Amino acid sequence: MNSGRYVLSQVLDLVHRQTLDRLVESYNAESRVKHFGCRQQLICMAFAQLTWREGLRDIATCLNAKPEALYHLGFREPVAKSTLADANEQRDWRLWEDLARGLMRKARTLYAGEDMGLELENTVYALDSTTIDLSLTLFPWADFRKTKAGIKMHTQIDLRGPIPTCIYITPARKHDVLWLDELLFEPGAFYVMDRGYMDFKRLNRIASAGAFFVTRAKDNLRFSRQRSSPVDYLAGVRSDQIGKPSLAKARAAFPSLLRKVRYFDADTGRDFVFLTNHLQIPALSVAKIYRLRWRIELFFRWIKGHLRIQHYYGTSPNAVKTQIWIAVAVYLIVTILHKQLALPGTLHRTLQLLSVHPFEKMSLHELLAKTDFNPLPPSDCNQLLLW
Repeated sequence: MNSGRYVLSQVLDLVHRQTLDRLVESYNAESRVKHFGCRQQLICMAFAQLTWREGLRDIATCLNAKPEALYHLGFREPVAKSTLADANEQRDWRLWEDLARGLMRKARTLYAGEDMGLELENTVYALDSTTIDLSLTLFPWADFRKTKAGIKMHTQIDLRGPIPTCIYITPARKHDVLWLDELLFEPGAFYVMDRGYMDFKRLNRIASAGAFFVTRAKDNLRFSRQRSSPVDYLAGVRSDQIGKPSLAKARAAFPSLLRKVRYFDADTGRDFVFLTNHLQIPALSVAKIYRLRWRIELFFRWIKGHLRIQHYYGTSPNAVKTQIWIAVAVYLIVTILHKQLALPGTLHRTLQLLSVHPFEKMSLHELLAKTDFNPLPPSDCNQLLLW
């Protein structure tokens, strides 16, 4: 059915034209635009992400080398480096954020039935941030330290996937815990975070919303035990206590009961102390929930290793955020394709195949599905046929 269309066109079909047109109209992103619309900008930037282009000139050169492909992709003239640069600098980056959020909702629906390895029906989110180092000379608006600049990508992912559900981009100076003030918490869901987010006032906001948190306790935690529960020592649980913070200021910030679980990890030989406001689930489940937090670290490694979010095609805040959000959109497109087509292997395999065949004319399923390779036996041109 798609044998006559380019692979890149089929990939970008997941971005419906009506959806993009609605966003373009909402942000008035194509006023006085004749040839290079938002669809063309998306094609260029998605191509750059899929094929790891080094810069704007590299993007334009590679696309212009296939003029017949450009025509079928919707371009009416060659791609100009300056035109793409202006689009990234001037068109509101929030358009691409809204586009990615729509893809997030679609991906979450597809991955809703994924098994997390826990007997838990609640949605589990992991929160963390990653710092991206930048040149202070090129990005003075993102000053971080005396000699370098940086930005932070604060991220919340649904661990059934993992699919990002919320991303917040700030200068690297902003402390991680301040991001909790921007979030709306889902009643009944678990929020898993490292001890950098342990702030009793903000943790109380999570509890007040009817949600649950699991975090590591800081070393200086003062805790007053009210009662203890039996533990499975062989499973690694050393203690399971319910009480309240000892310090008056902390107790005023978090007046509800708090649960402290001490767990010994035999694989690393380390003791961990977890805090949660869920008082009923087994203590071992608290440790298992926290262990899932490492999936967000894998998410950061994946997008940093396989997409272009550490080398930028523009230096303004708008251009940087545009590139990051289109990179996130490309990641989501890959996850959606991987699930919809029930593809074998990993997301990396799917991305690698897409990256080397953007201008092939074959169906996505034919390209991405695993096929058995049966080479023909070598023939001897001097051998006569007997039959």
